[in-house]
Amino acid sequence: MTASENELRVLVVAPTGRDGTIICNVLAGNGISCTTLSTSEMARSEVNAGAGAVILAEEVLTLPDIAAWAAQLAEQPSWCALPFIVLTVGGAVDLQNQQRELARQPLGNMVTLERPVRPGTLVNAVQSVLRARGRQYQIRDFLAERHAAEEALRKTEKLAVAGRLAATLSHEINNPLASVTNLLYLISISSSLDDAKRYAGVAVRELARVSEIVTENLRFHKESTTPVAVHVAQVVNTALDLYQARLAAAEISIERDLRECSPVLGRPGELRQLILNLLANSVDAIGRDGILRIRIAPTHEHNNGSRPGVRITIGDTGPGIRPDVRNTLFEPFVSTKGNTGTGLGLWVSSEIVRRHGGTIQVKSRAHPPFTGTVFSVFLPTHPSWIPARRSGEVHDYQREPYVFLA
Repeated sequence: MTASENELRVLVVAPTGRDGTIICNVLAGNGISCTTLSTSEMARSEVNAGAGAVILAEEVLTLPDIAAWAAQLAEQPSWCALPFIVLTVGGAVDLQNQQRELARQPLGNMVTLERPVRPGTLVNAVQSVLRARGRQYQIRDFLAERHAAEEALRKTEKLAVAGRLAATLSHEINNPLASVTNLLYLISISSSLDDAKRYAGVAVRELARVSEIVTENLRFHKESTTPVAVHVAQVVNTALDLYQARLAAAEISIERDLRECSPVLGRPGELRQLILNLLANSVDAIGRDGILRIRIAPTHEHNNGSRPGVRITIGDTGPGIRPDVRNTLFEPFVSTKGNTGTGLGLWVSSEIVRRHGGTIQVKSRAHPPFTGTVFSVFLPTHPSWIPARRSGEVHDYQREPYVFLA
């Protein structure tokens, strides 16, 4: 049998007499795939190859056997609840029967049938649990498709970030190269050796600037994807260096408040992508002639066990975010940039923060005279690298005066 064929087969453990063979014959006669086994241990091994349900005779379920089943079931994925049909001994309900019923509770998704069982009753019970099992497989496939779609979205955003980085790097490198071109021309027409040496010295410094930009970016892209100690201030300064020319051209002033902080355990490439996304949003929101304020400070997350960490606050004096957009800001394809944005940047950013065990919040006001947006990211010093709920939180402060990074 293939894995897909095994998914709806029934495993039967009924070693008394010919019970197992008779049950399989009845089920096979109704088009239900079935395998008879002599012990529960064999059934637990076969479950790993795929099973739609397990039929167990009561007499094979000893306490150690139930414990072994419980341990295996605890490793099931979230979508999975393997169905059991337990064939019990007929008779009046007494204390011993009740104790056995309690002992079988760790099996979880369980149906009991009292022997002797009519063939029609058995077939109906098996068909019912197999229909439920089929719905579990549908949930599994849906979750797999959703995961694949999310991975595709992340890759799309990474490509978009790579494109923005390439454009920014081209702009940053072009400026010193243009200066070098002009300096070489001045050297070629200079009649003074001292002037030529001075021009050559400036050209060397401009080329050193190009080398510095390229080296700094290559260093980030070659770093390991495993968590390491990251100094957030260094990541922020490197990101700001990339935007230096664009900020100057747009007459956007930067106010930095980078306080001394302990390093956080994280993935440098992802944290850099997070900072670049937030900076890009702020710069786009300001447009021209505004203020970009950045603060990094040590802090504790008081609502979650006082975890020590670092808070990154990035604020702008842009037009703010409309309330109807604010509540879905961290969802895929939600953008305030019209056709120029992918709508994936903040969603990817929130996923990066979540993977680092942190939180991201936004405060915004879109009504003049006080407008602007502040993103606040908390990164714990020692995160737990486990999947968690979405970390994005949106706050609406429409009735409060907008205090910029107060």
